[in-house]
Amino acid sequence: MKKEDGLIIKLKISPNASKNEIIKSDDGVKVKITAQPIDGKANKCLIEFLSKQFKIPKSSIEILRGETSKEKTLLIKVLDDDKIKLIQNFLV
Repeated sequence: MKKEDGLIIKLKISPNASKNEIIKSDDGVKVKITAQPIDGKANKCLIEFLSKQFKIPKSSIEILRGETSKEKTLLIKVLDDDKIKLIQNFLV
């Protein structure tokens, strides 16, 4: 969902995976990450992974809801239409 300050994305994370990857399914988007869900490591890994995938600064990704949950709502602060399309192709 596009907002004036960026994109709001809902996704599920799966920690302790063998590799970092994005999986799209009928249920939505799942992001597998290698970090364990201890002391915010999984959240940090998620932000680093998405930042590299979309070539945006880590500070442009904010967890709005779901800090301690597998279901997360993220705000990705991008205004460039090309970046928005790239992210939507991966995550929507």
